[in-house]
Amino acid sequence: MPQKISKDTPISEITLRRYEKPYDLGKRDLVRKLCLSSGLLQPGDSRDVIVDILYVLLEAKKDNLLLSSEQIRDKVVGLRKFYKLPQIGVASSNIRRQIKRLRDLFLVEKVRNTYRITEFEGISVIFNEKIEQYLLASLLDRVREYCNKIDAEFR
Repeated sequence: MPQKISKDTPISEITLRRYEKPYDLGKRDLVRKLCLSSGLLQPGDSRDVIVDILYVLLEAKKDNLLLSSEQIRDKVVGLRKFYKLPQIGVASSNIRRQIKRLRDLFLVEKVRNTYRITEFEGISVIFNEKIEQYLLASLLDRVREYCNKIDAEFR
């Protein structure tokens, strides 16, 4: 039996999807498309509370507000009521889990026991600096390493 060298657990991963250009979309739909495009939300998934969490944090960014997870939860509940959406996924534990996913993608950061959009920066700046230049570049470099190793092994 061959010895297992390592687990096939990724160090990091990202899913990117391409949708139509963002014409004539409301704010929530824009945030939803960003979540779909960046793999935070799966197509057809009705459990879309992550959209509302990001929306709430983007609104708070306008006033440079830091929010606790409970404040985020309360605002998400209100937002979902406003849009007449079911109160699915609004349990405190799920809100914290979804915030962690946003943190893992560098869109949100924790400051003491509160959260904010990273450095109150624009999403396009965060995407460029944290995702494109850092995360995506390192993922592509590693895939290139595998390609080069395969080329060397299969000459």
